[in-house]
Amino acid sequence: MKVFYNSNMSIDSGSYSPSGSKPAAAVADWLARGLAVQIVDFEPATEADLCLAHNPKFVRQVLKGRSPNGHGNRRKAVTNSCRWTVGSLVAAAREALTETITCSPSSGFHHAGYAHNGAYCTFNGMIVAARQMMIEGRVSKVGILDADMHYGDGTQDIIDVLNLHDEIKHWTFGSLVYDLNFHQDELLCAMGQALQAMKADGVELIIYQAGADPHKNDPLGGLMTSAEMRERDAFVFKECMAHGMPVVFDFAGGYQRDANGGIEPVLELHRATAEEAIRALAGARSTTKKWIRMIDTTAQSLGKGIAIIGGVRAPRKPKQR
Repeated sequence: MKVFYNSNMSIDSGSYSPSGSKPAAAVADWLARGLAVQIVDFEPATEADLCLAHNPKFVRQVLKGRSPNGHGNRRKAVTNSCRWTVGSLVAAAREALTETITCSPSSGFHHAGYAHNGAYCTFNGMIVAARQMMIEGRVSKVGILDADMHYGDGTQDIIDVLNLHDEIKHWTFGSLVYDLNFHQDELLCAMGQALQAMKADGVELIIYQAGADPHKNDPLGGLMTSAEMRERDAFVFKECMAHGMPVVFDFAGGYQRDANGGIEPVLELHRATAEEAIRALAGARSTTKKWIRMIDTTAQSLGKGIAIIGGVRAPRKPKQR
């Protein structure tokens, strides 16, 4: 599986959220554990790219340090890293259309609205990626499946302001349930219905935000077990493959800490997502190979003059002398 990572996208933001430094930690974890990933470099998002989702004046103010980034500071290095996280998602989305499943190990998108940011989200990379794919003529519609614990208010704000309701279909977990009476089957049913509706609406690419904060031990979550979160991810990838919709996934949320203050509990959840993506991708490729073999076998049979009718092979008619 191709993972679009560059060290410039990872930095200690100095905030409560570990999202700034998480890309490097997650990629290092995957490589150390031998996951079947291929690291791919890319270019950062430009100012013009960011304006696909945001008010141009807002973008300039943030990039110049006159307004705070989503982490609540004006550190240019932190803000610059956000150009790289957006660029990662754009590049991964583009490649997903040929690779079926790709990954952008980035986060900090869905609370960034048209002319505001906050809650550790600076720029909305999901909207930028979706619009860029449409501008390039690669797709006509994109679906955003946001499985973060919290409502994707920034994403919805941009869709409303720019009137993107027809082009971008948005489903956010935060609008489904926000209490402790949660049931896993309800989530899977709702996600399945959302993906089916997106397919019916003509969506050609899914941006899946695989949030880690719904975990039962997360201080800002508190709903799902590790097994349920893995099941969620496997379900999404399986459904996307079944509907023939390529998917690019990114991170979101995840605020757990271990006894030493590290984020190993969060990395475990992101690792599970990557493992399920790799498994689904391997399955999709295996299915493709089977179809190719079937086509080759049929072509060879036809080339030998054998007609296959209703499962019965009819010998070639003798030549007239």
